[in-house]
Amino acid sequence: MSRRHTLMGHTLMAAASSLVLLAGAAGAETVAITNARIETMGPAGEISSGTILIRDGRIQAVGASISIPADARRLDAKGHIVTPGLVASDTSLGAGEVEGEASSNDFAGATAEMSASFDVSLGINPASMLVPVARVGGVTRALVTPELSGRGEKKGEKLFAGQAAVVDMSGGTDSITKRRAVLVVDVGTEAMEHLGGSHGGVLQLLESSLEEAASYAANKGGYEHGTHRPYRQSKEDLEALLPVIQGKMPLLVGVHRVADIRRTLELGKRLKLKLILDGVEEGWMMAPEIAASGVPVVVDPLANLPRDFESLNARLENAAILQAAGATVVIKGPYVGHYARQVRYNAGNAVAHGMPWPAALAAITATPAKVFGFNDRAGTIEPGRDADLVVWSGDPLEILSVAEHVFVRGTEAPLTSRAQDLAHRYQTPDAALPPAYRN
Repeated sequence: MSRRHTLMGHTLMAAASSLVLLAGAAGAETVAITNARIETMGPAGEISSGTILIRDGRIQAVGASISIPADARRLDAKGHIVTPGLVASDTSLGAGEVEGEASSNDFAGATAEMSASFDVSLGINPASMLVPVARVGGVTRALVTPELSGRGEKKGEKLFAGQAAVVDMSGGTDSITKRRAVLVVDVGTEAMEHLGGSHGGVLQLLESSLEEAASYAANKGGYEHGTHRPYRQSKEDLEALLPVIQGKMPLLVGVHRVADIRRTLELGKRLKLKLILDGVEEGWMMAPEIAASGVPVVVDPLANLPRDFESLNARLENAAILQAAGATVVIKGPYVGHYARQVRYNAGNAVAHGMPWPAALAAITATPAKVFGFNDRAGTIEPGRDADLVVWSGDPLEILSVAEHVFVRGTEAPLTSRAQDLAHRYQTPDAALPPAYRN
C-alpha cells in the first residue's frame, strides 16, 4: 500500500470522532447536569451544588434549585467540578497540522502586499486532527491567530501578521464563530530584524501605517480617481486597517520589553486604539501603569527565561503581579496547536506563583471571551450562553485531573482523538481490520 493511502486511512479513522459530534449538533438534546460544583465565572459565582439545564444548544437555567423537564437526559456530576469550556488564546489550532511541514500550515499567509488584510479564518480546517486533541483537554473555543514574525522561519517585509478568528471545537462547517476578531502585529526584536531598523523604527512604521489608513479614509475619492498621492500600503491593507483606527477592531500587539510596552501604550492612547498586549514578559515591571491604561494583556506564565535582550527580566510571577495590580490578564499556552490543551496547566502554574485560583480560571474562560469579543456566546455558565461546558474529575488546574464530559454548543463531544484511535488500532491486533489490512 502506498504511503498516501496509508495516511488517508488514518485520516478517515480520526475524522470519525468529529463526524459523531457533527451528527449530534443537528439534533441537540435536553441535558440536565446535576449535583455539581459549578464555577459559573459569571454573576452567579460558585454554586456548591447545583444543576445546569441545557436545551437547544444553550444554557437554559443554572442554579441550586432547577426544575428538570421529564425529557431531559440526567448527568449526575456529584463530586465533580463543572466549568465553562476553556479558551485557547493566541494559537494556530485549526490553521496548522504539522509544525515542520509548511504545506500543512495556513497561519503564515501575510506578504508584503497582503499584510493587515490577511484573514487567517479562510485557511482554518474545522476537521483538523488537532481539534479533538484540544477538546479532550477541555478546550471548546480558540482565538486562532496568524503567525507573528518571531514564531517561525518565514520572513518578509511585512508589518502586520493579519486578522485572527474565534473558532469553536465542534468540528462543524459553522465552527468559525467570529471572523476578523483582532488584527495582529509584532513590534519586538524579530519584527525589527526582518523589517530592518530598530525597535523604535518598527513603532514608527506602525504609527505611520495607521496614519496612512486614516488619510486613505479621508481621501477615498481622490485615491480611486488617481488624484491623491499613492500610498505605501495596498488598498486591501488600508481597508483592513479602517476598523482599527476607528476603534472597532482590537489591535493585538506582540511586545515584550518594558520600554516597548510603555511606548505601545502611549501610541494606543494617542491614536485612540483598542489595544491588547501579547507577550509582555517584562510587564510586571510596570504593572500599575498597564492596569491604569485598561489595556488587557495576554501572557504565558511559563515564559520565565531571557530568550533574548527584550525579555531579560522575565519571571514566573508575571501573571500574578499583573493581576494583583488590577490588570486584565488572559493566560495562553504554546502557540502550536498540538499543545492548545496545555492552557490549563499554564493557569495552574500561574496559581503556583501567586495568582488566585478564581482569577486564573477566569483567565482561560470568561476573560478571553470578553477581551476577544465573544462573551455574549461563551466564557461563562449563565442562561442564554452557548452550552460550552466541561465536567472535570477534579481541579481543572491540576495536571492529574481529566475532562470526563465536554459539551460544545450543547452537544456532548466524544472524548477521543487520532492518537487514541491509533493506540487502540495497534494495541488490539485481533480487532477487525480495514479491508486493505486483511490477509
